[in-house]
Amino acid sequence: MLEHTRGNAAARAAEAKVAWDARFEAWRAANPEGHALYQRLRARELPADLDAALPVFPAGKKSTRAASGEVLSALADAVPELWGGSADLASSNNTTMKGQPSFLPPEQSSHDFAGDYNGRTLHFGIREHAMGNILNGIALSGLTRPYGGTFLVFADYMRTPVRLAALSKIPTVFVWSHDSVGVGEDGPTHQPIEHVATLRAIPGLDVVRPADANETAQAWAQALRHTDRPTALILTRQDVPTIERGEGAAAPAELVARGGYTLLEASTGEPAVVLLATGSEVGVAVAAREALEAEGIATRVVSLPCLEWFAAQPAEYRAEVIPAAAAKVSVEAGIAMGWRELVGDAGEIVSIEHFGESAAGGLLLAKYGFTAENVAARAKAALSRKA
Repeated sequence: MLEHTRGNAAARAAEAKVAWDARFEAWRAANPEGHALYQRLRARELPADLDAALPVFPAGKKSTRAASGEVLSALADAVPELWGGSADLASSNNTTMKGQPSFLPPEQSSHDFAGDYNGRTLHFGIREHAMGNILNGIALSGLTRPYGGTFLVFADYMRTPVRLAALSKIPTVFVWSHDSVGVGEDGPTHQPIEHVATLRAIPGLDVVRPADANETAQAWAQALRHTDRPTALILTRQDVPTIERGEGAAAPAELVARGGYTLLEASTGEPAVVLLATGSEVGVAVAAREALEAEGIATRVVSLPCLEWFAAQPAEYRAEVIPAAAAKVSVEAGIAMGWRELVGDAGEIVSIEHFGESAAGGLLLAKYGFTAENVAARAKAALSRKA
C-alpha cells in the first residue's frame, strides 16, 4: 500500500509539474518584464535604480514622518514589491504612497478608498497587534516587502509580532511616528519615554531614528537592503531642521548606512567634546556645537541613527568616530538606558527619566533640557572631568 501510494503520488506530482512548467514557460515568453521582476524578487534583490529614486531634500524644516511619506511615494514605481499601510493612523504616520490604490474587494471600493485586489495601500484598522502579524505573514511569503505604521507609544500593543519578526529573521518594516514628548498636548499617555530603549533590547531588530529628511530617505534604503532582519523606523511628529550637506557643510546622509558618523567636525579636527545624538535631538546638538565652538571648545557632532548598525562597524571606525580621549555627551529624548556605554563614566547623558506632561512639544523639550544651552553646559561639565 505504501509503495502504491508513493508511486501514484510521485506520478501525479510529475504530471502536474510538466503542466505547470508549460504554463510558466508560456507566461514567461509573453511577459519578459514580469519574468525579470519575478527573478529579481526571488533573488531578494533591489532594483538597480533604487538610489536614483530616493528624494534629496533641501535645507529647511520638515518632520521625518512627512519625509518618510515622500520617500514612500518616490519609491512606489521603483520598488513595485513595496506595499503597506497603517493601523488607522495613515494620515498621521504618512504611510500612504500617493496615487496607489487600496487593497480591498472591488465591490468595497469607494470615492475615499478606491482599489481592488491589486492595491498597495493596506487598511489594518485599529489593530496594531494584528497588523504586526499580517506584516510578518506577508514578509514570510518572500516576494513582497511590507511595512506598517502607528504611533511609537502603541508599539507596546504589537511587541510580540515585532519580537517574532526578529526571531524569524524576516525583513518587516515597522514605521512608528510621534517619537517623543515632542508629540505635545496628547500628554504622557501618548508620549513615548522608554520605548526606544526597550525596542533596542530586542535582539536582531534594527532601531533607526533619523535626524532629518535626508537621513530618513537613506534609512528607508538601508532597511530595504536588509533581507534578514526587521527594521523599526522611529519618526518625529514635529518639524526638525533639514541639515545642509555637501562641501563645507555637514557630511553626506549616505553615511546613515554605517549607523553612526561624524556629522559636523570640530574646528581643529581633534574634538575636545563629542556630542552624540539621534532623531530630533541632532538639531539641538548642532546648535550646542555652535555655542561651544564660539567659546573656543572644539566640538564634534555625531549622528547615531542606528546603534545596531554602528555596533556592526569595525572597532577602528567606531573609535575614530567616538574617540576615547574626548569628553562625551549623549542627547536623546528618552530614558538614559544604553548610553552610558558610549559616553563612559565621565560623560553626560541628556535624557528623560520620567513621564511627560500635556503641553506643547517644544515647551516640554525645552523644560526637560533639550536645548543648546543645557547641552553646552553638560558638555562643559563632562569636559571638566577629563581635565
